[in-house]
Amino acid sequence: MKRLLSTLLLLCISACAFAGNKFSLPDSIYSGLQGNHHVQGIAVDLKNGTVFFSFTTRLVKTDMNGHLLGSVDGLTGHLGCMAFNPADGKIYASIEYKNDIIGTGIAGEEAKKRRSKFYIAVFDPKKITQPNMPAKDIMETIELPEVAADYYAKVSNGGKTVEHRYGCSGIDGIAFAPLPGKTDGKKILYVAYGIYADSTRTDNDYQVLNCYDIEHRKPLGRYFVYTGNTSWGIQNLCYNDTDNTLLAAVYKGIKKGFPNYTLFAIDLDKPAVEEELRGYDNNEVQYVLPLKNAGLKDPTTGIRGWNFRYGSTGLCHIGNGLFYISHHSTRPEQSSTLYLYHWTGKNDCPFIRISNESH
Repeated sequence: MKRLLSTLLLLCISACAFAGNKFSLPDSIYSGLQGNHHVQGIAVDLKNGTVFFSFTTRLVKTDMNGHLLGSVDGLTGHLGCMAFNPADGKIYASIEYKNDIIGTGIAGEEAKKRRSKFYIAVFDPKKITQPNMPAKDIMETIELPEVAADYYAKVSNGGKTVEHRYGCSGIDGIAFAPLPGKTDGKKILYVAYGIYADSTRTDNDYQVLNCYDIEHRKPLGRYFVYTGNTSWGIQNLCYNDTDNTLLAAVYKGIKKGFPNYTLFAIDLDKPAVEEELRGYDNNEVQYVLPLKNAGLKDPTTGIRGWNFRYGSTGLCHIGNGLFYISHHSTRPEQSSTLYLYHWTGKNDCPFIRISNESH
């Protein structure tokens, strides 16, 4: 009974919170079957009632009921996490053109002949009007040479030469959020590194967030967050204005000695602090952001987070503590269903799923 009353209350909150929009909030949105590549990220434009799915080489646009409105196809890079920017009405996404196992999985052996490069992809949703549209008419890119520099760098760790500074495999998680410690409302773009899982090195235990001023298209610097190594870094990044945090959904790490949570909340209430990074040979000092003082707390490392099953394939805050979260499926082919959740932040259940069938 208590759970039923809670669900009814949340449904009332969601209805009232979005009464100004002409589109209701369905408790689920289905992408349709999408082939061989799994969903990487999602974005929602409530004003226009449109939903966007990144299926690695394809951007899919639907209405709030999951009806297909159009798609961008034929991408030869890895399209990852996405974010809707209400300031210009465009979709921003991370995209990688790589020559490693990810690149060959998308573009075949031809990928080995190219140099790995990394970009922010910018899509104009108004131009996505039918299925199977070519990217050249809809997408522009902003190259990120600083990511390539880290990807190709060789550094010393434990007295050995290792590839990929900070364990950088490229980029994935992306979100618009305020600068740490700022309350002026201006939002910048955070782009998170993908990070290789490697239990033999000690300089890959931070998440790395590069920041950009999108209006002037210039880098603003970077921040580090100590979480322990995760497999492929931050998969999905999402700003939660309810408590001024960046929620980071990851694949579970493999290093012993760390709690290996799958969800972290990065605290933006406080400015970053210059600290010497742990596990580095050269006493490197960088700006470090804290994790929110919430969730489970590992007694050994002090790292906080949650064990939440979903979010790594799509996590989108739509306001008032409400989120759409992707549940992906592989049968009979790849697809995603977005379910409506409410953020609680509780240790054992950070999100509560909202179902209109509950009443």
